[in-house]
Amino acid sequence: MSVADTLAESAAAIAQGTGQTHVDPAAARGFVPVQSRAERTASFDLADFAVPKGREEEWRFTPVKKLSALLAEGTSPALGWDLDLPDGVSTSTITPQQARDLGILAPQDRAAAVAAAGALKVLLLDIAAEAELTRPVRMRLDGAASPAHAHVVIRAGHHSRATVVIDHQGGGQLTELVSVVTDDASDLTVVSGQRWQDDAIHLGQHDALVGRDATYRHISVTLGGEIVRLNANVRYAGSGGDATLLGVYFADAGQHLEHRSFVDHNTPHCKSHVTYKGALQGATARTVWVGDALIRAAAEGTDTYELNRNLILTDGARADSVPNLEIETGEIEGAGHASATGRFDDLQLFYLQARGIPEDEAKRLVVRGFFADIVREIPLADLRDEVSAAIEAELAATAYAAAASTTDNSLDSTKEN
Repeated sequence: MSVADTLAESAAAIAQGTGQTHVDPAAARGFVPVQSRAERTASFDLADFAVPKGREEEWRFTPVKKLSALLAEGTSPALGWDLDLPDGVSTSTITPQQARDLGILAPQDRAAAVAAAGALKVLLLDIAAEAELTRPVRMRLDGAASPAHAHVVIRAGHHSRATVVIDHQGGGQLTELVSVVTDDASDLTVVSGQRWQDDAIHLGQHDALVGRDATYRHISVTLGGEIVRLNANVRYAGSGGDATLLGVYFADAGQHLEHRSFVDHNTPHCKSHVTYKGALQGATARTVWVGDALIRAAAEGTDTYELNRNLILTDGARADSVPNLEIETGEIEGAGHASATGRFDDLQLFYLQARGIPEDEAKRLVVRGFFADIVREIPLADLRDEVSAAIEAELAATAYAAAASTTDNSLDSTKEN
């Protein structure tokens, strides 16, 4: 086989990984791999997404071998969400085609396409125009049949103001597509909590089409699950839109927590701010953050920034952080990104211990402070307290597990001696 034929076959394999199926080596001789985030496939047609092998750019950090059941084509009955709806909010069940007619964004990977195709009914949550909710909308899912698929559409009417809390608990395997459409001058906050049991697997895509002069916030709190991969994506329907994507995650031994964001600045004079922070404890703890921001040629006056910080609490934990920024116009207000991953600061720990604070409590204080600037962005005080309590419970559980492991190792050592 010639070098040209070898390169052509490799190009065909790359093409399949990007969703361009049925590419033969001869046709692939002139194939150029995807050069921009804008070129990634976005489609409701499951056939447009090949089953990932783990070599594709968008899947190279993910343990795809454990996801075969969730990435296979299939359907599941509508999931039983536990809903708490304040006045001004209504729900209904619509068909997938009716959901698309609302202008929702198309899936951008196979997991989201499986969710859209596998959920035969779509849950539509409607926030009335002009409504100003005094308490949050709460949606709770306690486990799911394995595998299960869910599609939820959240529509915020013009000049409305609301907070929606999506809480995932229990076990099972779930692919999920959450599609948000915010009308002009609306103000919507979506808080998504992933507090799964240790064996749960969750692949989610949370999309938002942000209206003219609208404000949108997405806050992710990921504390549980064996594998959680959550994509948060934003696109603008008019100028003046303001999007903020925030996330906190805490990975223990055996957990893979992956967060990806994509802000598509396709319209002039819009803003975005992305901040994710994670802590890792345990030799096999793994986190991934990939942030993409694209400023298209037409998006003059854009102001965007993305930031990721990771705190390594123990040896052996691994955090991958990949910020990406593409700019197609020089007429912008500002654009930047930053990423840092570091181990626990011994000087901070020494300072606190020198004042009589035990080591475990000192570590918890530092981690609390590390997450505090994101938690305080949650709009309601009782919701902030709830998230803080969940993080505190996670810290206490990991401290207990670490202490138990140390005790077990000491006993083993004694037996050997």
